[in-house]
Amino acid sequence: MLPNNRAIDRGYGVAHCAFVGLKAAFSAAVGLCPVINDPIATMQPTQQPSDTLPPIPVVINTETMSGALNKFGPATVKPVSGSEWEPLWNQWVSRHHYLGYRQLLGHRLKYLAFFQDRPVAAMSWSAPALKLAVRDCFIGWSPNQRKRHLHQLAANSRFLILPWVQIPNLASHVLALNIARLPADWLHHFNHRLLILETFVDRRYFAGTCYKAANWLHVGHTQGSTKQGKGYRYHGNTKEVYLYVLAPDFRQIIDCRQQPAPILDRPPLTQTKVEALVMLLEHCRWHPQLTADLNLDTDDIEAMAKELVSFHQCFHDAYGRIEHHRLGLAYLSGLMSNAEAKSAEPIALEFLDKKSVRSLQMFMKTFRWDHEAMLQTHQKMLAELIATPDGMITIDPSDFPKKGKESAGVARQYCGALGKVENCQSGVFIGYSSDKGYGLLSGRLYMPKSWFSPEQEERRRFNLVPENLVFETKQQIALRLIDEIVATGYYPCQWIGADAAFGSDIEFLNALPKDRFYFAAIKSDTQIFTKKPKVGLPPYKGRGRRSTKLKVLPGQPKPRSVAEIAKSDRVSWKPVVVAEGAKGPIIAKVARIRIYLSRDGLPVGDQQWLFLRKNEDGEIKYAISNAPKDISFAELVKASTMRWPIEQCFQEGKSQVGMGWYEHRSWPAWHRHMTFVFLALHYMLRMRLCYKKNAVADGSLGSQNAFVSTSPQISEIRGGDGNRSISPATQPDRLHVAPKEKGQAGQIL
Repeated sequence: MLPNNRAIDRGYGVAHCAFVGLKAAFSAAVGLCPVINDPIATMQPTQQPSDTLPPIPVVINTETMSGALNKFGPATVKPVSGSEWEPLWNQWVSRHHYLGYRQLLGHRLKYLAFFQDRPVAAMSWSAPALKLAVRDCFIGWSPNQRKRHLHQLAANSRFLILPWVQIPNLASHVLALNIARLPADWLHHFNHRLLILETFVDRRYFAGTCYKAANWLHVGHTQGSTKQGKGYRYHGNTKEVYLYVLAPDFRQIIDCRQQPAPILDRPPLTQTKVEALVMLLEHCRWHPQLTADLNLDTDDIEAMAKELVSFHQCFHDAYGRIEHHRLGLAYLSGLMSNAEAKSAEPIALEFLDKKSVRSLQMFMKTFRWDHEAMLQTHQKMLAELIATPDGMITIDPSDFPKKGKESAGVARQYCGALGKVENCQSGVFIGYSSDKGYGLLSGRLYMPKSWFSPEQEERRRFNLVPENLVFETKQQIALRLIDEIVATGYYPCQWIGADAAFGSDIEFLNALPKDRFYFAAIKSDTQIFTKKPKVGLPPYKGRGRRSTKLKVLPGQPKPRSVAEIAKSDRVSWKPVVVAEGAKGPIIAKVARIRIYLSRDGLPVGDQQWLFLRKNEDGEIKYAISNAPKDISFAELVKASTMRWPIEQCFQEGKSQVGMGWYEHRSWPAWHRHMTFVFLALHYMLRMRLCYKKNAVADGSLGSQNAFVSTSPQISEIRGGDGNRSISPATQPDRLHVAPKEKGQAGQIL
């Protein structure tokens, strides 16, 4: 049975796991003072006047102490090593602490906490772990530096609230009092300055609440091994590792730099468990939209599960261990399933087991596997399906409403999903579309400038944000992503498409590759000139200073908003069929005119196209393009249809494969989640090509009944530049989609 104080310990996390099994010989091996026959190590604390201990009562009072903390007055923490209280300390810890008591390693100090003369808690500090991956990476020291400075760490090897004490918040209170005096005591007794404290929490029993309340930093968990002879024995019971930094400049003292968090993988599970997951996928509850769109029968669904396994095997080289194959396949399957929640925990419970919840969470956050290599494989495979010389690279942000302040990049900012300023995360994504299809290629989390303030340093560190990351605007991120995709050579393109957040930024448009045309959405209040006005210095009026600022001269055209232009009688609309929806063709009216952009009331840049698209509901979308003057109307219409599939990717991603349903907080987990979303959309495209039974076209206009398989091929549209009057009898030009036949079961294209 658990000791009486275990309930208290569980509630307040007051007991923790000690690092055991190290032998005294290792101290000499690393150059520390030997445990035996060392005058410093065996030195007993000298009692200071303020540390006068109360006399030991003849009978220890074990009556229950309960109530609010402030009811008992101030607590005191005093060293008891070498005093008459030490045997009682040993007895209580041996009897009531779940680890018992054995001789502590290296330098050691024992403390008791008192309310007046009555003891309420026992604590000890001793030698730290010789090697501890998460701690060593957090510190960033080399093996030689660890050898020189390990003695400047101390481990909280025992912490016990005595079983008759039931006082909420006592644990964090006495822990803080102990830490306040420990550095001076350690320096006085052992002549060493302490830099960092460490401790371990066994999550099977405790939550570590008191360490969190006392501002300890959780840095990861152990590997689940214990010292055995000259090596280590794996037992599987990992423990949480907490650190407390006493010297904020400890890295300058050691001359080191924090390293990325290590990957603490457990031994791989057997291949049998991987095969069991494969069998489970044959009965997976796939998202109904996927199976309904493809009109699959039972045999097709079973074959689709096998194809998913084959598809996922293409990315095995990105994983570090066999166990990652199982976790990755489960996560990918969970995103495409009909599960109500698509975060790590429900996916693990649905496809794996309760014991795998933590593994899947750590797989997404810290396990060592190369999601960037996975992304590159995805890009290369998708290019083989959809890349064409006249394709379009598209760039677009997408926002994800989030509660709380702990997730990487979360802040109050404009949230497109809600249409207002709200607490959210925002990502910049790059996609590709062509006559053959479309998909998302890459993305990066946007970090608001506020996240780079000194106040956010601890939060950045906890969320594993790269130390070398600097603030970049969304436009800068977008340009970087475009350059990376162009550099791969996988995606030739004639066009670069962008939404209004980028299209309204003239500097961004000017920074795009010069050998491509852009087709960028703009806002309805964007100011333009339909004719280039003459610009000069206003004539001098005879008084005051002469003007040195250029202005549009009197009598010249003034800038107008594109919304005003759309209402002009000069704009003639030409109807075209831009998509084939489930309920018939989707028709829009389009027009184009040559314009100059306006900035600060002056024309800027060369003449370009203004493209207007009026949907059936009357909504008008505006875009500009630097395509040449002699480009055909049909080519601009085609460019407009290729600009929208990235929006369709977001719609499918958020409604079908959990793009915004994640609960990850860290930088790595966010990017790994998005990588799996890209893979899920990629796989869905392959299934549409393989099992195509209904050839339909682009539903990018927002029709809920429109299913998108591939981007449409546009036939040459006749009728000039689209700005001539159209009689009611004029039939809209159509965009054609070439039907594809169903492939063989089990085929991966």
